[in-house]
Amino acid sequence: MDGSNYVKQRTEQLAKMGYVAFAADIYGKGVCPNNPKDAGAQTTIYRNNRQLMRDRAKAGLAVLQTHPLVDANRTAAIGYCFGGGVVLELARSGAPVAGVVSFHGNLDTPNPADAKNIKGKVLVLHGAVDPYVPATQVETFEKEMNDAGVDWQLISYGGSVHSFSNPAAGNDKSKGAAYDQRADQRSFAAMKLFFDEIFGKPRSLFPQTTTPNTTPRPLFPTPPSGRRRVAPTR
Repeated sequence: MDGSNYVKQRTEQLAKMGYVAFAADIYGKGVCPNNPKDAGAQTTIYRNNRQLMRDRAKAGLAVLQTHPLVDANRTAAIGYCFGGGVVLELARSGAPVAGVVSFHGNLDTPNPADAKNIKGKVLVLHGAVDPYVPATQVETFEKEMNDAGVDWQLISYGGSVHSFSNPAAGNDKSKGAAYDQRADQRSFAAMKLFFDEIFGKPRSLFPQTTTPNTTPRPLFPTPPSGRRRVAPTR
């Protein structure tokens, strides 16, 4: 559904961390579904046509790469829900990204052999009891990544369902999608650590000043937790 405010919030978070952040609109101009039925219809279009999904994502990446403040050789892509599946397909397309991060996104693909095209690292942040991404899908994804020799990680947050990072999802987990503050905070911290790994520390637009002999407090002092899988680096 139309999540313009949520997208804007996440984009601004990344910008404040010192990154050039660009939000790509996969649906296209004027397409803003505002209810679950219409949103499902839109996502089905792209889930049934993965090449179209990849082409839209690559078009967004191309725009980002042309920005004067961007090093085209040092980019990454993140996505939430439907977007989480999109960035994985972007990686499978062989796009030149240093890494991708999927937040409670679908992990399936009709083209698992394309994982051999992945050039960067992969981080998946998953709700352990997400009914839309069942254990069989997770296992198939893990095999896909391992068979292709991808440098991948999957963190599974206990008790979390789909959309765990979005407060607008409400708190009724019985519906299969609900906000989980701990998983939200931990997953964002995990993404930040992942970016530090692939890019190094960003230069914040709001630098903190310290006095001599004072150690700055880290932005996210609580390390991510949950089930973690780390594949060997190829």
